[in-house]
Amino acid sequence: MSDRPDACASCGRAPRDDEEASALLTWSRGTEGSRTVWTCPECTRTHARSIEGKLDSAWW
Repeated sequence: MSDRPDACASCGRAPRDDEEASALLTWSRGTEGSRTVWTCPECTRTHARSIEGKLDSAWW
């Protein structure tokens, strides 16, 4: 299990050097099967909006 993001599972971007220290706070961690995946803040926002847009209004 990776305790630090090495690359975004969606776009492949690696954390910038100046972002290393804050990556644990800004990147999203998930699990796919038995492996840990990390998603960069930009992809997280993109996918979160997509998911929210598909939810019934009853969820709100």
